[in-house]
Amino acid sequence: MEYHNPVLLKETVDGLNIKEDGVYVDVTFGGGGHSREILKRLGEHGRLFAFDQDEDAAENAIDDERFVLIGQNFRFLKRFLKFYKVTEVDGILGDFGVSSHQFDVAERGFSTRFDAGLDMRMSKKNPISALEVVNDYEEADLRSVLGLYGELRNAGAIAKTIAEKRTEQPIKTSEELKSVLRRFLPKHKEHKILAQIYQAIRIEVNQEVEALKEFLLQTPEMLKKGGRLSLISYHSLEDRLVKRFIRSGEFEGEPEKDFYGNIDVPFKKVGKLITPNQEEIKENNRARSAKLRIAERL
Repeated sequence: MEYHNPVLLKETVDGLNIKEDGVYVDVTFGGGGHSREILKRLGEHGRLFAFDQDEDAAENAIDDERFVLIGQNFRFLKRFLKFYKVTEVDGILGDFGVSSHQFDVAERGFSTRFDAGLDMRMSKKNPISALEVVNDYEEADLRSVLGLYGELRNAGAIAKTIAEKRTEQPIKTSEELKSVLRRFLPKHKEHKILAQIYQAIRIEVNQEVEALKEFLLQTPEMLKKGGRLSLISYHSLEDRLVKRFIRSGEFEGEPEKDFYGNIDVPFKKVGKLITPNQEEIKENNRARSAKLRIAERL
């Protein structure tokens, strides 16, 4: 089974502007597609560190003395690189989507295609799964999750329905959740709406927004001057955070100006937004919503 078909492979690795003897980090290792491409371009003295919290990703570890796989969430970037005595690097790559493998293994509960237990954890160590979000969250909190992370206009009505139905019996599987929400799923929009609901729950389960913010805040300190960020986002929440952080070093508002009207920002963007061409989307439908942004440390 294809673990993960790397999206925008050449463009993302090109964006790092790799030096043969440089030190690089792939913070979303997955099937190792991007990492293998980085290693091809490194010389014998180059080094590559990769992060992945998903225990299944360890099966794809690369047998190369220049490579180290760290089985942790990328929100702990600085802490675990420090363990390897690395305080600054030449480039950081991130592909923030869910891997094909996670979608294709039914029992992981990421896909709307299968009837499976409500899970959606990217790491089995995570104490909270989709089961707890659906059955234990207060209705108001559930409404916030669905509205903010799923961008669902009727988040309140969906949350109210879930809260009412779960008092009758717990909602334990994807089919049970679909059944509870049937009236919100018109046939011509069923897949799209379910995808939004699943996205919202998955983001909450894995604290994806918080992890991304924590990661981004560490990158100015970890990147050498002239070092590159090469980051792929898949939904508007992520992309807005990445775009704003590259532009201003902030997630909200604008950076402060000094007396002369100058702003101190950590990055300059490199090139324009890159999206997959039709040929890549045809070969890999998962790539259709990918957005690649590249930035250089000032």
